[in-house]
Amino acid sequence: MKKMMLGALIALALPTAAWAQEEEENDVYAELNANLVSNYIWHGQNLGDISVQPSLTVGWKNLSLNVWGSAGIATDNHREIDFSLGYELGNLSLAVTDYWFVGSGETDKFFNYSAHSTLHTLEGSIGYDFGFLSLQWSTYFGGYDYDDEGKREYTSYIQAEVPFTLAGFEGVASVGATPWGSSTYEANRFMVCEAAVGLSKEVKLTPAISFNATGKVIVNPATENTFFVFGLEF
Repeated sequence: MKKMMLGALIALALPTAAWAQEEEENDVYAELNANLVSNYIWHGQNLGDISVQPSLTVGWKNLSLNVWGSAGIATDNHREIDFSLGYELGNLSLAVTDYWFVGSGETDKFFNYSAHSTLHTLEGSIGYDFGFLSLQWSTYFGGYDYDDEGKREYTSYIQAEVPFTLAGFEGVASVGATPWGSSTYEANRFMVCEAAVGLSKEVKLTPAISFNATGKVIVNPATENTFFVFGLEF
């Protein structure tokens, strides 16, 4: 079942950019941004303390390549760099992402892709934005994604997001779950890994310079953890 569903999967929502430069005449564009967050929380998991997260996207028409990174300010925090190739067709989004996550004390070399020793994970995603609701399915298909018995888990994640506005703030309510057991999410069956509500507001310093202030409350029912994250998006 997992392999059949994997064949249909290939969208990772690319980070939004505060700075953008476009050449409309040839449909080439580039975007650059950097976020500062009080905690790095991903799919209900705490992956680091205060972190700086830069992002660079270059694209041509509907095709884009995004590079996203995260580095914790504390010396014992992890490092991460992700490469994502995405394609958009109307409201449909497709992407393939290579995650490289190095935890504290790990010295894995970037070009190590040996299945059972690499710190890379390959993921395919598909998503659709209905306007009032966006849905996304993501599944690992390569790299390190094995259970204790050495069998590939095809770790997957389903996410639904609903945008809204509140008192001048832009908001998003989201729910994410793993459809089957996965050691990545500390689950042995279908489990909700994240239920979150976030608000953001643009702060203008000058007519040309601005940033977004964000706040997000996150609950992970699977691990019974709760987080409140504050961030600045430049």
